Amino acid sequence: MGKVLVLYHSASGNTATMARLVAEGAGLIPGTEVRLREVDVASPEDVHWCDGLAVGSPTNMGVLSWKMKRFWDEAMFDYWGKVACAFSSSGGWGGGSEIACQSLQMVLMNFGFLVFGVTDYAGKMTTCHYGAVAAREPRDGEVQGSVQAVGAAAGRVGGGRGRRPEGPAPARQAGIGDAAGVTTDYFFG
Repeated sequence: MGKVLVLYHSASGNTATMARLVAEGAGLIPGTEVRLREVDVASPEDVHWCDGLAVGSPTNMGVLSWKMKRFWDEAMFDYWGKVACAFSSSGGWGGGSEIACQSLQMVLMNFGFLVFGVTDYAGKMTTCHYGAVAAREPRDGEVQGSVQAVGAAAGRVGGGRGRRPEGPAPARQAGIGDAAGVTTDYFFG
């Protein structure tokens, strides 16, 4: 059984709506346990608990919100090998949501998460390659579908194929620069 954490910050309620849709999408994958946490009540233990993580933030000047950044500044743990994706809402189209998703992904990569996008199209013109994005509250069916697709992908990837192996990262076992000990077969095999 896979465990997915949907971690989010919402200033106006729009990202919270997206978080619920992401959680619904993850819950569509059989055997997936989903935990929905607002960043103000989340803890590092929630992140340790999960196999897959979906992180959402409102777009603030093109990047993640200060509350989400503060959570990661204070978390400072090694999450090497867990999988993660991102979602963001902004005040309007062209508000920088995809860039905010990329800023979330950069934070996650610094903690050792393996980040992913979703190649599925939720509609003729709606994708979530860099993460699910919405302008204000996601009311359009295609946008809602793309947000749920991110959750479903988190459920699929985090539901077994993305489980963190026990022990330190392979590069740490073999020594930095020694590629002989590095393998990723257990993530997708």
